[in-house]
Amino acid sequence: MFKYEVVKVCKQSGARIGRFTTPHGVIETPVFMPVGTMATVKSLSPEEVKEVGSQILLSNTYHLYLRPGHELVKKAGGLHKFMNWNGPILTDSGGFQVFSLSSMRKITDDGCTFSSFIDGSRHYFTPERSIEIQQALGSDIMMAFDECTEGGIAKEKARDAMERTLAWLDRCYKVANEPDKQMLFPIIQGNVYPDLRIESAKRSLPYARCGIAVGGLSVGEPKPVMYEMLDALRPYYPENMPRYLMGVGSADCIVEGVCRGIDMFDCVLPTRIARNGTAMTAKGDITIRNSTFKEDFSPVEEGCDCYCCRNYTKAYVRHLINTDEIFGGRLLSIHNIRFLHRLTEQIKQAIREDRLLDFRDEFMQNYKI
Repeated sequence: MFKYEVVKVCKQSGARIGRFTTPHGVIETPVFMPVGTMATVKSLSPEEVKEVGSQILLSNTYHLYLRPGHELVKKAGGLHKFMNWNGPILTDSGGFQVFSLSSMRKITDDGCTFSSFIDGSRHYFTPERSIEIQQALGSDIMMAFDECTEGGIAKEKARDAMERTLAWLDRCYKVANEPDKQMLFPIIQGNVYPDLRIESAKRSLPYARCGIAVGGLSVGEPKPVMYEMLDALRPYYPENMPRYLMGVGSADCIVEGVCRGIDMFDCVLPTRIARNGTAMTAKGDITIRNSTFKEDFSPVEEGCDCYCCRNYTKAYVRHLINTDEIFGGRLLSIHNIRFLHRLTEQIKQAIREDRLLDFRDEFMQNYKI
């Protein structure tokens, strides 16, 4: 049920286009995955998310475990039926949310005790528990339970977290016993230390059946440091499976990531900043609520084919955002997701033409960070 085929390799960059077959459909990579944390991409229907070009969604084990509960989702027939999405779904293990949302947590070699961000109640996650929840959710791709650490921590602590992640991976692998239905992705850790990253990759590979992920980046370290880690890892990636860079969704990082051998990306960024009135464009992000756009009757981005840009102007979207109308955030969410899908389409075309590095240089020349 799972297979990855390389369709085209760019002679200039070594980046590739691939076809990733899953039980719920084929994904063409490179791909950006919109995040539906609570079994929904905020404010958008599944039909709208599909219409903008989304091939696969990400949902989160931690959040769905807390509410409505994974057993309820299982009773509903699994996450696909529960949220009415018939395409592939990837579930995060909950490790990052334990790291980022739990003010009180205690990590041991056995697992992690944490406080719910909702009501402060105490909960306990082990690698086995994370997989059990993901099996109940019924996602196509499950992530191994890992320990995510803050960028730039001391190397000794980074090694401890890497070793714990590898031990947890072994435990996840032993209970993820239906690889024809749900594929387990190991997660490479190692913080900002190239030697730890390489060691983590080498020791994770025996557990990678059809996919591997890079975690613990884009958590506060400078972008050049992230690129340094990806450069160090690139020679050690498997050729016959997709490589997934977790939690990365800005245009510049997607372009640079593909150039460094990455196939899959996800991030809450496009929808989160949309709700705050920010639009993604090929020239950089623009803050629509600014007075500059009060009488601007042009589309959010010239040449964009999304529903927002085909039908509405910056002035109108600005009005919606500044009056707290939900429709404004919805329109910008549609635009931002479509922008990232169009970007991956442009990247794939550049790969077909063996000119991805040229495309990167041209893109970055116009893109303002």
